[in-house]
Amino acid sequence: MVFPVEGLPTRVRIHEVGPRDGLQNESAIVPVEVKAEFIRRLATAGLSTVEATSFVHPKWVPQLADAEELYPRLADLEGVRLPVLVPNARGLERASALGAREVAVFASATESFAKANLNRTVDGALEMFEPVVARAKSAGLRVRGYLSMCFGDPWEGPVPVDQVVRVCRALAGMGCDELSLGDTIGVATPGHVHALLTALGTAGLPASGAPADSAPPGGPTLAVHFHDTYGQALSNTLAALQHGVATVDASAGGLGGCPYAKSATGNLATEDLVWMLHGLGVETGVDLARLTATSTWMAQRLGRPSPSRTVRALAGAASSVAAPASPSSAESRSTPDSPAPKEQ
Repeated sequence: MVFPVEGLPTRVRIHEVGPRDGLQNESAIVPVEVKAEFIRRLATAGLSTVEATSFVHPKWVPQLADAEELYPRLADLEGVRLPVLVPNARGLERASALGAREVAVFASATESFAKANLNRTVDGALEMFEPVVARAKSAGLRVRGYLSMCFGDPWEGPVPVDQVVRVCRALAGMGCDELSLGDTIGVATPGHVHALLTALGTAGLPASGAPADSAPPGGPTLAVHFHDTYGQALSNTLAALQHGVATVDASAGGLGGCPYAKSATGNLATEDLVWMLHGLGVETGVDLARLTATSTWMAQRLGRPSPSRTVRALAGAASSVAAPASPSSAESRSTPDSPAPKEQ
């Protein structure tokens, strides 16, 4: 059943990170043909943005060493945005050579995580990314800026809001079209989310209130990226929606974690997010049944059940429960069957 709540965006764009942020944390290497099929199935389920891979050095993320082989396999996917992570100028060159039109860079709000993840200081990392962003923008590419440790850090504890705002403003100043605010170890609470988004608005970086395909005139679009370590990901997402955020990162089946922040657990499961959004009357364009089937398929290939509560409910004994349908009547997209940053 659908029970709308006033003040929420009418539509949310889900930025699916499972193929990149999820699979890069697997201990085993997932075959490239499985990755390609996973992305195709996600697109068929109606996800319009699927982060495909990362052009990092294989030494740091061997699970994604097949980026050059994977990306061309997706060339025939139409109407789907396929952003990729580029840690530096070399990563941007590799991605551009394969025709990538959207890229992302990673920064940290804390010195400890910048050292662990990037082997640089916070400002040193920003200096590294600035020419990468400038070059991407000059080539007409859309650029997303990820910011990790926006709420808490396993070494430093709670992260001051003004510290996060400073780095966000630096990324915005470089020309990033979108900023993804990461709760990397899952310690955020709705009040903390409210405080950060309020501070960003005061600093001239308000949420746009719509899932824009390009940055609004006043600056970049804001997105949120929550981990569910303490079971707060959905409540934090709702708090962000109430502030006008309309782009939410999620991972199919709840895949993912953070090998460089050991207290982090999985990402917010896309199915859990879709169940909540559809119940609120918020459009996503996602077919929940197809998405659940996709995550079940991937879980079988990984040899373990999905951690998503919604996947377990719909695919298991409780599958007779009717899922709330997407408010959108549009058909799901048709597709054929079928030093460097290390982690958000």
